[in-house]
Order: sequence, then C-alpha cells, then structure tokens
Amino acid sequence: MALDVLLLAIGLSLLVAGGHWLVRGASQLAESLGVSELAIGLTVVAFGTSAPELSVNAAAALRGDSAISFGNVIGSNVANVGLVLGLCAVLRPLRFESAIVSREIPMMLLATVAAVILGLDRMRDAPEVYDLSDGLMLLLLFSLFLYYTVSAVLGERDTDSLTASTRGGPASAAARWLPAGLFGALGLALLLLGAQLTVSSASALAEAMGVPSVVIGLSVVAVGTSLPELVTSLVATSKGQTSLAVGNVVGSNIFNLLFILGLTSVVRPVAVPAVGGGADLAALVVFSVLLVPLSRAGDARVGRLEGGALVVAYLGYIGWRLGG
Repeated sequence: MALDVLLLAIGLSLLVAGGHWLVRGASQLAESLGVSELAIGLTVVAFGTSAPELSVNAAAALRGDSAISFGNVIGSNVANVGLVLGLCAVLRPLRFESAIVSREIPMMLLATVAAVILGLDRMRDAPEVYDLSDGLMLLLLFSLFLYYTVSAVLGERDTDSLTASTRGGPASAAARWLPAGLFGALGLALLLLGAQLTVSSASALAEAMGVPSVVIGLSVVAVGTSLPELVTSLVATSKGQTSLAVGNVVGSNIFNLLFILGLTSVVRPVAVPAVGGGADLAALVVFSVLLVPLSRAGDARVGRLEGGALVVAYLGYIGWRLGG
C-alpha cells in the first residue's frame, strides 16, 4: 500500500507539471501560428487530453467489455461539464467567446443528440446498442466537425502574425513553432503518464481498502480518464487563459462522442447497459444542455456561483448512481 501511495503522489505531480507545460506549449503554438487559444484548445489540446479515454476504450473493445466503453465516454463527458468546467468557474469566472456560443456548443449538442438517438434503438424496435452502422455515422459526423473546425481555424488566422512567423523562410518558422510543439508534446506525455499512474494506484488503494469494483469503475475510471482535461483546464484558468480551458472541454466532449465512441462501435458493438444506461444518457443531455443558458446569460460568463452549482449537481448525480 505504501508503494501505491508513493505512485499516487508521483502521478499527481506529473499531472500538475504536464498541465503547465501543455498550456505553455499550446499558448505559444497559437501565437506562432496566428490563431486563437480557443482554436488550439478545441483541436490540439482537446484531442490530446482525450487520449486516456481512447486508450481505455480501445482496450475495453478488444476485451469485449462494452460497459466500460459506454461508461467511460458518457461518464467522462458528464464529468467534463459538471466537474471540470464547474471547478474552473469556481477558480475564476469563465468567459465564453462568441464563436464557442454560436458554433462549437451547437456542434456539441448535435453530437450529444446523435449519440442518444443512435443508442436508444427502442424507437426502431432494435436492441439498444451502438453497432457498426452507428459507429460509421458517428465517425462521419466527426469528419464533418474536423473539416468545419480546421476550415474555421485557417480562416481566422491573423495575417500579420502568420507573416511574422514565416518571415525568414521555413527555418525561421520552424524556430518559432518547434519549441512550442516540444513544450506541448512534453506536457501531454507527462499528463498521460501521470493519469496512468494516478488511476492505477488509486484503483489498487481502493481495492486494498475493500471498495467494491463497481464504485471503482464509476468513480476512478470515469474521473481518472478526465484528469488531463481537469488539470489542463485548471492550469489554463489560473493563468487567465479561460478560452483554452473552455475549448478543451467542448472539444474533448465532441471528440469523445463522435470519434472514440464511433471508433469503438466499429471495432465491436457497444451495448447501452440495461440498468442505468438510460439515466447516464439523460445526464449527458442535461449537463450538455445546461451550457446553453449558462453561456448566454448576461455577458456570456459562468461565475463562481454557477460553477459551484455544476459541481454540486455532478456530485449529486454520482452519489445517486452509486447509491442505486
């Protein structure tokens, strides 16, 4: 048990260090490429911090454990909104840029609705499962999202910044982009290693203390795979880079639902659990829809009060699920 405590401490330390370096690299990359921190958060940072969900679902699909695949994606998305955004707003009020309100949140809602409709097959008088056709549909939507986002990023580039970054030819451009990329890659590697150590050591500690496996799965696995999003967003928020934090969460949720769940369903069908699956999908919808009034209220800020309410709602949901 002492070794697990040590590994847990090391894992948490790596998470903090990784979040710092990833945010630093992402910020420098955005500046050197002449794009916004929001754009980098929606793409590079969001996809990178979703790597634990991807690795867990890939392993679960190969084992045929569809319950882990389903719970990991849905639970992580609920945690991203309720826990990650909530804690960030408690730390510092979050401002939603107009692009995220008019473009990215509707895309996340579309991904959520698609995932729920494809999962609840009772309207088609079929088993409630994400099969090959469902997975291909989700991957098609993801490709459209990726094309749409990349086009928007290329269209918003600051010409002056881009010209300055490329002045002097490819060697000069590489001199600006390479350090930022290395910082980001180092941060992401530390985040992934830290998440792996934290989840494995926390699971071992829970088992040693006699905690039931279902509790470990619902808490450690779902929250554990969201640790990179949590740490990265908290670090970004503490540095005043709230657009990167919000973009990270929204982009990760879209990536989880469309790419990870879609790819997993193509590899092997993912069944919606008969017990609790409907409640999990309902929670996914509720927490996703909550972003609409929160992001449009007043000056499009989520304050500490709203953030605290999100955290309480998330903890209440988890407590209810564990109690059930």
